[in-house]
Amino acid sequence: MPFASTLSDVARVLIVDDNEEMLARSASVLATACEIVGAVKDGSAALEAAESLHPDVIVLDISMPGMTGLEVASRLRSRGCKAAVVFLTVHDETDVVQAARVVGAIGYVLKRRLASDLVIAVQEALAGRPFVSVTP
Repeated sequence: MPFASTLSDVARVLIVDDNEEMLARSASVLATACEIVGAVKDGSAALEAAESLHPDVIVLDISMPGMTGLEVASRLRSRGCKAAVVFLTVHDETDVVQAARVVGAIGYVLKRRLASDLVIAVQEALAGRPFVSVTP
């Protein structure tokens, strides 16, 4: 089931990462194909932004101080958030990928593959199709 009303819609994306440089890089890569509706640096701000901005897709870091991305995703689902979640992370371990799926993520992008994979992952998420970065 697509997350936007039609596949031709531009995805409205919320980016969440505690690293300012990574927020900027993600926004720069996504700006060519998406509407960036917000960029926040922690889990609490992510929950608030998701509720007020109603993004189609949330690009979410896993390792953040305080509330992890996994916990944010779980809370978003329990609050009824319908946005697709795409994790953008350094973690390439199978158990972390599985944990992301358990909390409802549809996409999983490794930060080292941000330039090549992030737009594709967001587009796939918008269409309701899973995407996972392939490790070299």
